[in-house]
Amino acid sequence: MANDKTDDIKPKVSADEGSLLTTIRHLWSYMWPSDRFDLKVRVMLAIGALLLAKTATTMVPFAYKAVIDSLGAQADNPELLLGIAVPLVFVFAYGMANIIDNGFQQLRDILFAGVGQHAVRRLAFETFSHLHRLSLRFHLQRRIGGLSRVVERGTKGIETIVRFTMLNTAPALVEFIIVGGIFAYMFGFTLLAALIITIWAYIWFTIRASNWRIGIRRDMNESDADANSKAVDSLLNYETVKYFGNEELEARRFDASMEKYERSAISMWTSLGFLNFGQGIIFWAGMIVIGLFSANGVLTGQFSIGDFVLINTFMLQIYRPLNFIGFVYREIRQGLADIEEMFMLLDQDPEIVDKPDAKPLVIDGPVVRFENVSFHYDADRPILKNVSFEVPAGKTIAVVGPSGAGKSTISRLIYRFYDVADGRVTIDGQDVRDVQQKSLRAAIGMVPQDTVLFNDTIAYNVGYGREGASTEEIAQAANMAQIGEVIKTLPKGFETPVGERGLKLSGGEKQRVAIARTILKAPPILILDEATSALDTQTERDIQSALDAVSENRTTLVIAHRLSTVINADEIIVLKSGEIVERGKHKELLAQDGLYAQMWQRQLEANQAEEHLRKVTKETADFLQTTKDEG
Repeated sequence: MANDKTDDIKPKVSADEGSLLTTIRHLWSYMWPSDRFDLKVRVMLAIGALLLAKTATTMVPFAYKAVIDSLGAQADNPELLLGIAVPLVFVFAYGMANIIDNGFQQLRDILFAGVGQHAVRRLAFETFSHLHRLSLRFHLQRRIGGLSRVVERGTKGIETIVRFTMLNTAPALVEFIIVGGIFAYMFGFTLLAALIITIWAYIWFTIRASNWRIGIRRDMNESDADANSKAVDSLLNYETVKYFGNEELEARRFDASMEKYERSAISMWTSLGFLNFGQGIIFWAGMIVIGLFSANGVLTGQFSIGDFVLINTFMLQIYRPLNFIGFVYREIRQGLADIEEMFMLLDQDPEIVDKPDAKPLVIDGPVVRFENVSFHYDADRPILKNVSFEVPAGKTIAVVGPSGAGKSTISRLIYRFYDVADGRVTIDGQDVRDVQQKSLRAAIGMVPQDTVLFNDTIAYNVGYGREGASTEEIAQAANMAQIGEVIKTLPKGFETPVGERGLKLSGGEKQRVAIARTILKAPPILILDEATSALDTQTERDIQSALDAVSENRTTLVIAHRLSTVINADEIIVLKSGEIVERGKHKELLAQDGLYAQMWQRQLEANQAEEHLRKVTKETADFLQTTKDEG
């Protein structure tokens, strides 16, 4: 059986040393979207704007040199009136070159904004969609808080990588080449060699130090995900925390994770300080060497004062892209560390997939059949063993048995959340593995034991059963589920928020909402998976009539804990340790005096005890009220 764990997957996107170019190639589709010609045009225009900005940048030092030389000439010959205008022209040219440089850089950012945000949106959409395609097994093994953090960091990281790679790295390298050519042509190979050594040492140190920092970044990400997982898990289980008075325990667990994050974050900032200091030492050492050579050239008459200014201006100007190269490399490496786990999710193959020739499910009945089905989650722990039964069209079949017998697994196999190990599950003779999952699940309605609602309105949660349902249809479904009158008493009616996981509603109200949205879906096959086991006896009785109504004339499978809900089933199947040990109608099974009869007797005793407790509670309350009134 397939298993979609990420442990053994080698990611296509990695922050490891030596994988940068491979990673950039894999990300190319996000930088150059094949289906968006308009975004390609934006990329080209942005690159054009940046090249124009670099051209203006290159002219700035020459304008500065011209100002210095012309001012020097004017000082030597103050009687030359025409010479006064020359420095002013060069000052104007110097200012305009800077304005043009800044303007085209801003234009570049404006043009590229749509490209970067499209990449973020596309990757977020792909990841979100892919997570829904992964199996139930995968989601039972993951922690939602940590998973959401992975997606959050990854979507931010992709924008960083796309922007810096496309618009900053390559143009900076072009600028280095241009400046190197100018140095070689105007000042000789000595200054060129000093420039090359400075740039090479700077980049080499940046790469080595940044690669070292990746391990720290990963530790920080893991600590961050762990802390977020604990926070989300604790808040989702708010009531449980309160029941046991464990607020301090939860705070300590969260703080322990944040302590790990704190240590990693301090290491991250400390290492950044050493990196920046090392970069500064390398650059300014090179600046001193080049400054000494150029100053000596002025003293020997080889260079003018303007040449000295030109050389130093180029060096100061080249420091910006050089420092930016270091920043870009650090950001790309950190971005890769942020997104590599997200891309491991995208590289993860779903366990359950449609066959290439899968066709939509064709309903004619429908009849659900299990044929010699065996299944296990782990190979050494079988759940179902050679199980065979049939749910005839329009009939109700119940599956009962002790906890751990494999009852809920049956519903998961019908939905094809998992594939059987042996045998097959069919609907109207069609193996569920041979039909499209979308059409299969469209034909099935589920009322689960633990109803979890979306943190939205009652209308949204009922309407979730069928997208596009009208207000009237939603209200009709609610009435059929016997919750319409309750909704009318609420101040906001159907627009009442239900809270996180529906916690603002009672258990019975949540269950009725689940029934209403299943009614709205109107599926030909209905599964009631212990739909009333979490409710008290009175609420169960109230809801049972709604369940009976929704299952009428539908092919219905009832997975039951309380046997009182299945006494009218057309057939009851009794599971024990994954095997069918008894089957028949309610009275037939009682007559056999086997496992079903034992379970029935235990539940009768439990119901009698519950009824007795309710009676005693009511009598006590009445006595206390009478005593209070007489007092």
